[in-house]
Amino acid sequence: MRKNLILLLCCVVLIFTGCGPKQEMVKKELFGTYKGGEVYLLTLTNKDGNVLKLTNFGARITWIELPDRNGNKDNVTFGFDTFDGMVAGDRYFGAVVGRYANRIARGKFTLDGVEYTLPINNGPNSLHGGPDGWHSVVWNIEIVEKTEYPTVKFTYRSPDMEAGYPGNMDVEALYTWTDNNEIIIDYTLTTDKKTVFNITNHAYFNLHGAGNGDILDHELMIKASRFVPVDTFLIPTGEYRPVAGSPFDFTTPHKVGERINENYDQLIFGKGYDHTFVFDNTDEVDATVYEPVSGRFMEVISDQPGVQFYCGNFLTGKMIGHGGKPYNYRSGLCLETGHCPDSPNQPAFPSTVLNPGETFKSRTIYRFSVK
Repeated sequence: MRKNLILLLCCVVLIFTGCGPKQEMVKKELFGTYKGGEVYLLTLTNKDGNVLKLTNFGARITWIELPDRNGNKDNVTFGFDTFDGMVAGDRYFGAVVGRYANRIARGKFTLDGVEYTLPINNGPNSLHGGPDGWHSVVWNIEIVEKTEYPTVKFTYRSPDMEAGYPGNMDVEALYTWTDNNEIIIDYTLTTDKKTVFNITNHAYFNLHGAGNGDILDHELMIKASRFVPVDTFLIPTGEYRPVAGSPFDFTTPHKVGERINENYDQLIFGKGYDHTFVFDNTDEVDATVYEPVSGRFMEVISDQPGVQFYCGNFLTGKMIGHGGKPYNYRSGLCLETGHCPDSPNQPAFPSTVLNPGETFKSRTIYRFSVK
């Protein structure tokens, strides 16, 4: 009788304290080493068993496993099965890029009368902080405890004059993977010297499943009545152009491939879409992507002024990703929230200057569902 009573009490305790078998929200395992730093793979699992994988090499997203409308799961973002593959492949895939995401013309800008010179790695321009930008460094990791959802914080100190940029900059990228299949990215930046910056995440998406065909049938909507035209080197001309009447009008949903081959100067210069769209910022959701075969649907929510829409025009199929699948021409699209390219040289664009004593905070959400 006494034993039965003890057993009953134990069962009650387990039920009311939740001390039964519990799913591990964040799993951390060694992935490789880079320049003496340890690189880890972090697997975040939400209540439905959907998985987000991150790594501190570039504070990047490397796997997003989601169901289609029939419940069949697949990974929808670019990445590699091994760390060696990641280092040998495109290091921008899924990474946090900076100190200045996107292009700066001729690798130069002037701040308070001082000209700064940056590494050239994209024709005559500097792209994404140069070849050794934030995408190619090992960040510090903190698995955040006592949170409702699995959460990982990456931090990095970008030293003064790293890649030519002034100021010691402390950078934080906080990833949260919610039970609503939302990737919430919270950025926090401070500096000890006046500097410029532009931070974003460079994930590629294919809602068929990464490596499963192209993205030309994906239906895209961007709530932007203007975009930023560029020259032949993909540097902004300094104007905002209305999207109305052009192949850049995604204010209502259009398939990515519907107008991509039209004889339009900006499509010719970019070899397709590779442009910043200026958000109207009138609604919570700033952009959506729908893939009608799987039913997967992605919403983009951001407090930033715009988004760079890129549709994989320079993918060649030479990089082999997850499961041995090649990443072919136009097989992935990017929606990189942030500021316009070359803003430090474009006085008409919103400022990208950060001063000592200021703290920059920003949030971008990628929300996934089916319909």
